Amino acid sequence: MKVVIPRRGDLQIISLVLDFNGTIALDGRVLESAARRLDELCKRFAVYVVTADTFGSVKEALKGYDLNVRILHSDDHTEEKRKIVEALGAQTCAAIGNGANDARMLKTAGLGMAVVGAEGASLEAILSADLLCPDIDSALDLLLYPNRLKATLRR
Repeated sequence: MKVVIPRRGDLQIISLVLDFNGTIALDGRVLESAARRLDELCKRFAVYVVTADTFGSVKEALKGYDLNVRILHSDDHTEEKRKIVEALGAQTCAAIGNGANDARMLKTAGLGMAVVGAEGASLEAILSADLLCPDIDSALDLLLYPNRLKATLRR
């Protein structure tokens, strides 16, 4: 995906990193509205889901999708998520999350999107993102309909 953002420059996204719980899932179950969008996103981007897998459900919840699941194991999930984005090529990576442990990932990504869901959104994540979306559907739709990004990100 390539979008020319007036007075900001070109935005090219190849990879998409998604937090799991609180972002595309609630209580370990993928939100139906996010699930409907995932198939199309997997066709357009290399999709990575990063999670501590608190409920032990991520692999079952996402089977059948053409994406990569990364279960976090370190003592510092914030830094582990940031390193994943960096390894994928931060400037061509979009990241979506809601928690404090997503803040560095959002700040590092070429496009960081904080979302508000049933778990809310941490102030740290919001302040680290390029934009705030009212829900995961709005965030995913910005990637499916990238011209919508122009209005929000132009300077």
